[in-house]
Amino acid sequence: MRSDAMQESYKILTVDDDPDILKLLGMRLKAAGYQVVTASNGEEALAQISLSRPALVISDLRMPGMDGLALFDVIHKKDPALPVIMLTAHGSIPEAVDATQRGVFGFLTKPFDSKSLLQQVEAALRMATGAHTTTIDTKDQAWRAGIVTRSPQMENLLGQAKLMAVSDASVFIQGESGTGKELLARAIHQASPRNEKPFVAINCGAMPEALLESELFGHTKGAFTGAIRDNKGLFQSANGGTLFLDEIGDMPLPLQIKLLRALQERVIRPVGSSTDTPIDVRIISATHKSLTEEMKEGRFREDLYYRINVVALAIPPLADRREDIPLLANTFLQLLNAKYKKSINGYAPEAMELLIAAPWPGNVRQLQNIVEQTVVLSTTAIVPAMLVQKALHDNIGGIISFEAARKDFERDYLIKLLKATNGGVTQAARLAQRNRTEFYKLLERHQLTPALFKSDSSQE
Repeated sequence: MRSDAMQESYKILTVDDDPDILKLLGMRLKAAGYQVVTASNGEEALAQISLSRPALVISDLRMPGMDGLALFDVIHKKDPALPVIMLTAHGSIPEAVDATQRGVFGFLTKPFDSKSLLQQVEAALRMATGAHTTTIDTKDQAWRAGIVTRSPQMENLLGQAKLMAVSDASVFIQGESGTGKELLARAIHQASPRNEKPFVAINCGAMPEALLESELFGHTKGAFTGAIRDNKGLFQSANGGTLFLDEIGDMPLPLQIKLLRALQERVIRPVGSSTDTPIDVRIISATHKSLTEEMKEGRFREDLYYRINVVALAIPPLADRREDIPLLANTFLQLLNAKYKKSINGYAPEAMELLIAAPWPGNVRQLQNIVEQTVVLSTTAIVPAMLVQKALHDNIGGIISFEAARKDFERDYLIKLLKATNGGVTQAARLAQRNRTEFYKLLERHQLTPALFKSDSSQE
């Protein structure tokens, strides 16, 4: 069985060409409960950072090839929030000053004592994650209570979110489906001065255009068939608080124009009304789509994009923060134990390894579904690997998202047309009832080259 302390500890990368120093660092850090990965030079360290995603790097300053400062410069360009502590046997004051001015977190002179090492490590992790490594102020963390993580990437993101929450700037959250965009939006609302006012959320892709307009802006009695009373709409319901527009990339163009006016003039006009209503709402929007691509295709307005994208936050997929998987899985397990009146203690080590290694295209939402399936079906106090393997296999063959299904259909449809027309774009476009320009865009989107189908017709 794994230790819970080790499960929740931070991962530290140590870099030194001296194996004795690496061994000593490893012993002292592991004794303090940290996970340790090692590298013997700068190039190996960069590879380990991509692979292991450590929360902290401790590197010798003087190494053959890429030295410590050169390594730091590369790290700092790729991930400015990843702290680096330097070790040196030389104790050079100019080197220390240069290192700290360039952004190195700390400087330790060899031989170092355990107390100084661990003090610097804890301070660096506290700075990087915004949390104490041993005790957490629960009151200070209340705003983000719904977000379970120990990932440095996520902690960095939450630090940014809290900093900008105090302003009224519009926030745009980019992230794959199932990463927790609404949870982050709620956290921003809770950390903002508007936290005592309503937080209202709507999925812009979940309802037809006419209904979405009425839901957002409201309507007057008699505005359309079935409008038997006035409806004030979500903008007015969220007045003084926050309105979260999820999947804004699916919003129809006519509504984008009306939304832009509301954001610019801070007024709305309900459907069927001839008068404007002032509003005081902070907008947080999110999508799993690339709005840059949507703008190129003419499906999203550029002026609206810059209005909603004042501050941008990107949630990493679960596959990029695998250190969160054990923590999330056990959190869901405890919640589901209560729901289903079970007493499951945890996952077998092999079962947890399967969870950590899985691809997770559905991100945290998919992990929650897998955990729920294993809890429901488990008849033992420890969930075995076989049950996790079955749940993962069943999930892979499950229902895919509408967006993924549409892409698969489009690609298959285009391939059939090109095969049927021997790669003739004009004829294929005519059969699809699309003009050549639009048809070429479809082919480009799916990376299909008509010339490759020139010889296919003879084989059908």
